[in-house]
Amino acid sequence: MSEREIGIWGYISDCEGTGGRLKVFPEDFVVEEIPAEIPEDPEGKYTLAFVRSRNWETNRLVRNMARAMGISRKRIYFAGTKDKRAVTTQVMVFNAPMEEVLSLRLRDVSIIKAYRVPKPVFLGDLIGNRFEVLIRDVKKNAGEFAECTGKIIERYGGFPNFFGVQRFGSVRPITHLVGKYLVKGDFRMAVETYLGNPSELEGEDACRARKFFEETGDVAESLKIYPKHLMFERAILNHLASKPGDYGGAFRAIPENLSRMFVHAYQSYLFNVILSRRIEEGLFGKLVVGDIVMGVEGGMPVKREIFMVKEHNLEKIKKRIRERKAVPTGIVFGSEPYFAEGRQGEIEREVIEGEGIKPEDFVFEDPDFLTSRGNRRALMSPVHNLNISFNGESLSLSFYLPKGCYATSMLREFMKVEDLTAYG
Repeated sequence: MSEREIGIWGYISDCEGTGGRLKVFPEDFVVEEIPAEIPEDPEGKYTLAFVRSRNWETNRLVRNMARAMGISRKRIYFAGTKDKRAVTTQVMVFNAPMEEVLSLRLRDVSIIKAYRVPKPVFLGDLIGNRFEVLIRDVKKNAGEFAECTGKIIERYGGFPNFFGVQRFGSVRPITHLVGKYLVKGDFRMAVETYLGNPSELEGEDACRARKFFEETGDVAESLKIYPKHLMFERAILNHLASKPGDYGGAFRAIPENLSRMFVHAYQSYLFNVILSRRIEEGLFGKLVVGDIVMGVEGGMPVKREIFMVKEHNLEKIKKRIRERKAVPTGIVFGSEPYFAEGRQGEIEREVIEGEGIKPEDFVFEDPDFLTSRGNRRALMSPVHNLNISFNGESLSLSFYLPKGCYATSMLREFMKVEDLTAYG
């Protein structure tokens, strides 16, 4: 699948790409969360744990931990979701005794340390992530290309802040398509898109089951052949088996954060297209009147500090951007949109109008938790502590990114491979 299908095209660097492949093995992609500080409290109700896992997608990991501990998955809180094919260290908070958390046993999962805290964590309670990445099978002179790209990223102060392929599904990048149908009010197509769309990369059993459902639509028979590890698909099938035709209700059968992710993925796709259009028209890295800018504190965008660029403040804001105290933004379209003006505003409106969607489409009555107001997102992501080494067959990179920024979106600038399978 081409990255254009998730709204991404264009580069800010004209250096040749290194080529290569990510995540050949999970150990090629190591991620460590840097959480917002939660002080230890020996009398606290909750247990905070640093959970290291290999080859586990976050929602499936939480479901399996809950089952192993004999508790509701709602008693496990996490600050960020991680893709499956990686080695990750995540901060999780359990509404459970510390000894039960420390005694947790799951394949390729370990508890690094744990202590009592007074409150849980929620999605977004992160500062950022540290990465150690190995790109295999690169070109012979990949080191020169990587050094060139690194200098251009340094000159810009970062890289295009695309939502990465993980947002859309690394094996089956269809999450945004499910979201689009939800926004359009076609719950049946949303369900069928999620349950169908087989991919050989997912494995023979899963591929066969999805093909069967696509061809027959037989819920009862599909339940017999969908593999056990497709637990969320099976939850939807079970709901439809008990309540035939209740496609909207089916999204209550899976975790709320996963259901919301479908709508967010569609919003992410729209943002990617808008950012790609800006790069295409030479508007990346250029501040112009009509742009909407977000303040930056401690290296992170501050969503409460948003203002429009006018003639009278243009030079002042340019100075703030050079000082890394502000960053231009693009729209994440939802029920309460805030468009830019000028050409960049025209691009935003053209993309939204081209999709035939309106703000009210992002307001849901049932299930109401799918409603999404939208926001503004930084068009550029900074990168910190970037180190590059080259051994002739592979390229190693280590770096730190603020929360909400995707390592694969930076790595595509180095690799310049448009086939999404290269990014694992």
